[in-house]
Amino acid sequence: MDFKQIQELIKMINKSNIGELSIEQKDFKICIRQKEEQVTQVVAAAPVQLQQAQVPAALPTQTAPSAPVPASQTTEAPSNTITIKSPMIGTFYRKPAPDKPNFVEEGDVLAPGKVICVIEAMKLFNEIEAEVSGKVVKVLVDDASPVEFDQPLFLVEP
Repeated sequence: MDFKQIQELIKMINKSNIGELSIEQKDFKICIRQKEEQVTQVVAAAPVQLQQAQVPAALPTQTAPSAPVPASQTTEAPSNTITIKSPMIGTFYRKPAPDKPNFVEEGDVLAPGKVICVIEAMKLFNEIEAEVSGKVVKVLVDDASPVEFDQPLFLVEP
């Protein structure tokens, strides 16, 4: 099983109400579990929708403002910027520890191999390194926010 297949499995598990999935092959074993908080949120959302028909109409308008996060892709309209995207699903962190400074700030100069953030996935903290050199124009994601695969994280001016 390759990395892309594992990522697709994680996406499907996150979108479903499956709590755990285990796969065993010859020399390979993987177990994917959802966080219990996510399952709780799904269960808590269902009664709210059943109680009042007008409340769900208000909820999509509340989720619509979260759409500007991907809409910040429109800020990549300048053709002179490069978008650094998330290589995985997880939680985005701008610093290595709560008491440490951010890896990069807007205006910082990047070089290939420089750590720019950490993404936590399945209790593992994965350092994400810049693959391009340039100046950070914009940080598109808030610290400690969930990110999707291929979601824009930074805009860099080469």
